Amino acid sequence: MPAFDQHSREQLRLSYVEAWQRHLQGLPLSPLQALIADVIGAHPEYQAVMRDADTANSYEARGDGAADNPFLHMGLHIAVREQISIDRPPGIRALHSQLQAHYADVHAAEHILMESLGQTLWQAQRDGKMPDEQQYLRLARQRLAKG
Repeated sequence: MPAFDQHSREQLRLSYVEAWQRHLQGLPLSPLQALIADVIGAHPEYQAVMRDADTANSYEARGDGAADNPFLHMGLHIAVREQISIDRPPGIRALHSQLQAHYADVHAAEHILMESLGQTLWQAQRDGKMPDEQQYLRLARQRLAKG
């Protein structure tokens, strides 16, 4: 997510809080703020954490998965949505359409891609290599075939 490359943890969290607050107040949003607010809107379980900067900055995940860390979880949603919008890796947009048709739910389709992306990123970090885009797509296709 190039827009966040130089942000500290606190700055990143503040961008979520600001986007959510602007959304709730009906204020104009930048395209990135609109994306963030849409993702927060799809996650009522995380909205209390986004109420103010102090709550967001003091939040500590348990550390045992993305579902326990709202910022990681929503960041993966944003990453997947950005990938779909530019079709990178090539074929992700079509795969997302297949997943959406199969599950009849955009959110569920994003979750399949997020799980595959997370596994691919973990593998790349473990091996000290760049993420393998084709492996990412293979993992998502395997999940679709099993689903």
